[in-house]
Amino acid sequence: MAKRVGMEVSIAASEAVKLADVDVIAAYPITPQTHIVEHLSEVVADGELDAAFVPVESEHSAMSCCLGSSAAGARTFTATSSQGLALMHEILFIAPAMRLPIVMVVANRALSGPISIWNDHSDIMAEQDIAWIQTFAENGQEVFDLVLHAFRVAEDSKVLLPVIVNLDGFTLSHVIEPIEILDKAEVDKYLPPYKPKVRLDPRKPVSMGLVGIPEIYTEAKKATDEVLINSKKIVLKAWKEFGDLFGRYYNPVESYKTEGAEVILITMGSISETAMTAIDKMREKGLPVGLVRFRLWKPFPAPEFKKAIAGAQTLAVVDRALSPGGACGPVAEEIKAALYAERGRPKVFNFIAGLGGRDVTVENFEEIVSKAFAYAKKRPKQFYEMIGVREI
Repeated sequence: MAKRVGMEVSIAASEAVKLADVDVIAAYPITPQTHIVEHLSEVVADGELDAAFVPVESEHSAMSCCLGSSAAGARTFTATSSQGLALMHEILFIAPAMRLPIVMVVANRALSGPISIWNDHSDIMAEQDIAWIQTFAENGQEVFDLVLHAFRVAEDSKVLLPVIVNLDGFTLSHVIEPIEILDKAEVDKYLPPYKPKVRLDPRKPVSMGLVGIPEIYTEAKKATDEVLINSKKIVLKAWKEFGDLFGRYYNPVESYKTEGAEVILITMGSISETAMTAIDKMREKGLPVGLVRFRLWKPFPAPEFKKAIAGAQTLAVVDRALSPGGACGPVAEEIKAALYAERGRPKVFNFIAGLGGRDVTVENFEEIVSKAFAYAKKRPKQFYEMIGVREI
């Protein structure tokens, strides 16, 4: 039976991996991800999990090891962050091309330089085009649940793609929260044993990862793109199954108080809960504002997003990563592309916040909304004085 305990979120991620009964964990320590694989090394050493824990010499090697173990048919897990994810970059593209259902947790952290160990989304936004399924967690319970969901989706025979679960470093990874931990029997109802369709076996030789000559390269890339897009059906199905079993339902796009909202904030990750507090405060002052946040990032859930923002006049998109030299941040860029051909589309304003671990407060969200209204020229000066926020 599930039990509710106070637990560090990183440890909750590890407990989900343990309950998934993984076969291989390949990892290299990097702040703020280290507690995840450190705990897994302990449960393997203590005999609580029958798995191979491979302490490699770099993140590049960690992902390379994961490719080999997954190709051999093993349920495989790793975790990383920031520069470690960047060091994996060369290898990340290979996993989806070879249809290897690896699961990885990324404790999001700012990229250098300057050196920063604190949270933003620059590491994962630099990896948008790797063809991995990607989800974002807001709190510890979601981290635990999304890790189990990741294995369920990745290993589905209609998907067979790697999955990343993103959680904000330190602001989420290192906090202690009450989390409902499922027991093994419950997890087994949701996550069946992994049965690979094709695997490396000297008794039945196959070739994987061969050269793609020009005559087939485009088709191979298109095939990967198609299976990633189509994976959303399984993502949704697996969330429905999870909710039916355990009472916690997830959606690719989540809404908060968007009824009648003229301005909608767009967020991802743990700052979404701060944004909800700001929404409550602004709603009490009569400000028609709501919140939409992404749970699924890749494949991008365009239909669900358009439905969630229907009726809004203005979007205030909060990016936690810069796109140097670009027109806007990566999330705003994706949103603008999705809405480009829509009739009566809302105005989209982009705000960069929380880089390198800088706090994003309730007051910051109030200021963002104030600016969005001002940019859209919806309100007179007296309006801002009434709600108590600074006019632009």
